[in-house]
Amino acid sequence: MSRLTELKEKVQRAVEKILDPETGLTFGEMRLIKSVEEMEPGVMKIEFVPSSPFCPLVFRLALNIRRAAENVEGVKRAYVYCRGHTMEDSINRMVNRG
Repeated sequence: MSRLTELKEKVQRAVEKILDPETGLTFGEMRLIKSVEEMEPGVMKIEFVPSSPFCPLVFRLALNIRRAAENVEGVKRAYVYCRGHTMEDSINRMVNRG
């Protein structure tokens, strides 16, 4: 298995373990993670769809995804993109700055 595939799979497993506080299910069980890509060595792009387009916790969930991905050995930076939320543009800007 190539290092690229291995890191992608490690990140995918890490972010799918995050618990949704409202349902008690993991993101993997809820199929909220839509894609995980390695854009360049150690730089990940993760897309997720919240369970509701009005989910009030979406900013916190996006930060949890970023934190979980960046805690995987070999990841230097994770960019997280919310899709299908009424405030996705604002959330994506806030989560990915800095």
